[in-house]
This record gives sequence, C-alpha cells and structure tokens, in this order.
Amino acid sequence: MTAQPVHVDGSGGDKPRVPPMPELTPQALRLAIQEHAPHLLPDFEAHWRRAIGDAFNLTPVPAFLRLWWTEYAIARDPRLAAHLHDLEARAAKCEDPEESAGLLAEYSRLRREAAMVKPGQ
Repeated sequence: MTAQPVHVDGSGGDKPRVPPMPELTPQALRLAIQEHAPHLLPDFEAHWRRAIGDAFNLTPVPAFLRLWWTEYAIARDPRLAAHLHDLEARAAKCEDPEESAGLLAEYSRLRREAAMVKPGQ
C-alpha cells in the first residue's frame, strides 16, 4: 500500500486540509494527482494510454475525466476515502440486505457528491 499525503490546515489542529480541485483538464488533473494523490498516478497514466493514447477520436475524454475527477476528489481527502472504504467493507460483510443496501446507498451518494465538486473547491 502506498502512503497517502495528509495536509494539515495550519491552525494547530490535526484536521487535514483538503487541496482544492484543479482545472477540469487532463493536464491539470494529472498534476494534482501527482502532487496530492501519487498512489493514483500509475493507474491514471495506464488508463490514459489505453483509453486515449494516440487516438484521433476525443469522444472518450469526457468519460475519462469524469472517472478520474471523482477518484481524485475522493483520494485528496483521506477521511472521505477511509469512510468510503469502510462503507464498502461493511456492506460486503453485512448479512442484512436492508442494512447492506443502506450502506451502499450512502457510498453511492458520497461518490456522486465527489463527482460534482467544482474546480477550486
């Protein structure tokens, strides 16, 4: 497991500071991942080469950006990433279908919220 960077807000507390989202471009997103979530970089670059690479058709770029925008929005906030991982693990072990569905609904809601974060937020 690769260590994830934790940024402290500078107020003397231990509350992590979440870096702002970059511009919504592949280059800006790659730089943000490199700086704040380097554990994602190998998968980001491999996916870029596989899905976009030297393609002359840019149709897959918006879907690529949406996926990695969401992944970075989650990874830049260690508390959110840990909470999502916990929800997923609890749902996988849960024997009560209603409880499991509730956990997965919360997981999905938080991922949708992460996907909606705007540049600079």
